Amino acid sequence: MTDIVDELKWRGLFALSTDEDALRKALADGPVTFYCGFDPTAPSLHVGHLVQALTMRRLQQAGHRPLALVGGATGQIGDPKPTAERTLNDPETVAAWVERVRAQIEPFLSFEGENAAVMVNNLDWTAGMSAIEFLRDIGKHFRVNKMLTKDSVARRLESDQGISYTEFSYQLLQGMDFLELYRRYGCTLQQGGSDQWGNLTAGLDLIHRLEPHASVHALATPLMTKADGTKFGKTEGGAVWLDPEMTTPYAFYQFWLNVDDRDVSGYMRILSFRSREELEELERLTEERPQARAAQRALAEELTTLVHGADQCAAVIAASKALFGQGELKELDEATLAAALSELPHARVPEPAPVADLLAEVGLVASKSAARRTIKEGGAYVNNVKVAAEDAVPAADELLHGRWLVLRRGKKNLAAVEVTGG
Repeated sequence: MTDIVDELKWRGLFALSTDEDALRKALADGPVTFYCGFDPTAPSLHVGHLVQALTMRRLQQAGHRPLALVGGATGQIGDPKPTAERTLNDPETVAAWVERVRAQIEPFLSFEGENAAVMVNNLDWTAGMSAIEFLRDIGKHFRVNKMLTKDSVARRLESDQGISYTEFSYQLLQGMDFLELYRRYGCTLQQGGSDQWGNLTAGLDLIHRLEPHASVHALATPLMTKADGTKFGKTEGGAVWLDPEMTTPYAFYQFWLNVDDRDVSGYMRILSFRSREELEELERLTEERPQARAAQRALAEELTTLVHGADQCAAVIAASKALFGQGELKELDEATLAAALSELPHARVPEPAPVADLLAEVGLVASKSAARRTIKEGGAYVNNVKVAAEDAVPAADELLHGRWLVLRRGKKNLAAVEVTGG
């Protein structure tokens, strides 16, 4: 394998490190035990977390040993947000979210072999610690003047919101995590996003104070951004989650399929496990034939398979094709069809109505008269079947799964109608 540091740099996954030469040597001499933390501040991870989860996978594939930390303790506090104080969740809720997040991370790592991954929870070493012990054994080694310079803290101090002592002390907890993992597992590398750099170095400083002969490292990946300036992983509907109940596999696939041409090459390098040659070929195709969206399709298929499984990915691709007349809508299972139609403009009606009325109702045309012209010109479709008569009314047996009609104007303009039956 290519040197892992060079590989991470080529893929755009190397933003900061404490000592690049020392880290490169440690990884070359390996294996290195490393960790990355995930706080359960929501019931699911989102696509932004894929950067860290998949970087862990790369390091493991290069022969190193991952510790995946799901923060049952830090999840009850929350890393300071740039703008406002977090809402604290009760311990029972966080404990339930820990299990959900663990289940989402586990498929990305291997738990077999010499460098088998280990799942850890920082509640194991904080739950039994008293406040006095924490202040004496951990707080003693942190300097407030240095803590105030951390980016997340400094931004909050400048805001009207300020920062609570609870969130201010978060970096002590994360620093203690690195110390505990060093002592328990011989962990010598912490990985995280560049926005976590202050927290990463807090752990290094703590280890250096208490274990002066330790050789430990930090590695930060860049934050992913969008070319249009909006936040990566966000859509009009909010975050793109890994949980299929929160973001359907169809919507997940469509998120990657709709990635901007200016962004897709960078996202491919960061998130795809294809070879350099394959990625460079997809980059070339994007430059020469952007309308084919070859890179977006490759990325959408790879990540949907990785997160939701090959069967779900195949169902999503079949639905995407069927909606545009390249497959049989009736063959789609109800859940996949419902997920696909939920992404379209839609209307609910009590019973089937004339197609011209429905086209206007869902906004595919400006008026009923415009709908009739579209039908007359041969541009209207119901369930991929061209509508021949201007006064056509869909029959009950045309309803997909007894509920839906897929309307199309021309080749690309889609909408859905749900017939409620009452």
